[in-house]
Formats: sequence, C-alpha cells, structure tokens
Amino acid sequence: MSEPLPDACLDRIFRAARTANGYLDKPVSTGQLHEIWELMKWGPTSANMLPARLVWCVSDEAKAKLAACAMPSNGDKIIKAPVSVVIGMDLDFHENLPWLFPHDQTAQHWFPDPAVREIHALRNSSLQGAYFIVAARALGLDTGPMSGFSNDAVDQAFFADTPRVRSNFISTLGYGDPATIFGRSPRPEFGKFNTLV
Repeated sequence: MSEPLPDACLDRIFRAARTANGYLDKPVSTGQLHEIWELMKWGPTSANMLPARLVWCVSDEAKAKLAACAMPSNGDKIIKAPVSVVIGMDLDFHENLPWLFPHDQTAQHWFPDPAVREIHALRNSSLQGAYFIVAARALGLDTGPMSGFSNDAVDQAFFADTPRVRSNFISTLGYGDPATIFGRSPRPEFGKFNTLV
C-alpha cells in the first residue's frame, strides 16, 4: 500500500499553492511543458477517453491572439505570462477509444449522441485541466486558471481547422510573483459542504 505524501508535498500542491496573477521574469522551457503533459496524462478519465487538447501559447503572437479573446484584465495576464494554455476538448474523443481503451473495442460506440459526448468531453477535459494544475505545481510552477474570455472567439482563433475541438478554459503558467497574489480566500470545514449518508 502506498504511503501518504509528506506534508511538504501536500503544501506545494494544495495548502500553500496559490493562483498566480503575475509572474517573475523567468522562462518556462518546452521541456517543462512536456514534463507537465507526461505527468497529467496519467490522471484518470472515463474509459481513458482523454478528451483534452492543449494549445501552449509560447510566442508573443499566440499570446496576443489569445489575449484578444479575453476580458482586458485577463488579456493583460495572458500577454505577460511566460506561457498561456488553452485547455480544449475533443467532442469526437470516441474515435480514439479503440487504442486508448483497448480492453473493450465496443467503447467507441458507447457515445452515439453528440450531446452526451459533449457532456463527457467537458467533464473529463475539466478533470485533465485540474491534473494540469496539479502537475505544474508538483514541478515547481504556478498557474492562473481563468474564465473571463469568449469561447467562440478562442475556438475561431485556435480551433478553426478542427471544429470538433472546443475550448474549455484557459490558464497562464510560469513562476508566480508573490507580489501579485491576493490574500487567501476562505476554505470551509468539512461539515459546510459535505454530507455523509
């Protein structure tokens, strides 16, 4: 049986980790982006569907294109971050199930209804987005996940050639500047939002 992680690891990933609103002038390498993926890809999704499709905006041009799709305050964060990421979702994820879920070759036929596929794509790409955050934190980086953008504009800017892929949310990535972090917001005790039945 696995042992619990030490407190220092739990602090880094959860208790002490914060959402970054700005970043230090310190680059993030392509190798680090690969490291994030190599960790986050192991997180569980339904039938191993892995619907997330990530676009890593590393160039000034790509970040400016993404920033133009966001509200002004978020656009400024996107431009100034070392990397900004679009977490998209493939609505036709089922086409990859024969090799992603080889245990049952009927799996690609489990989702004939496009509306049902969209629900699964949203749910599971959101899970993968959370794995992205945890992986980045585990590797010593910080993230700034956000809404506050036009999904339609992002889809047109980044997924026009792949209309089956749509944006879920976006995030900045880098080494967070402590001066940009808000005071810690409340986190409730177990009894506030949990029920044992």
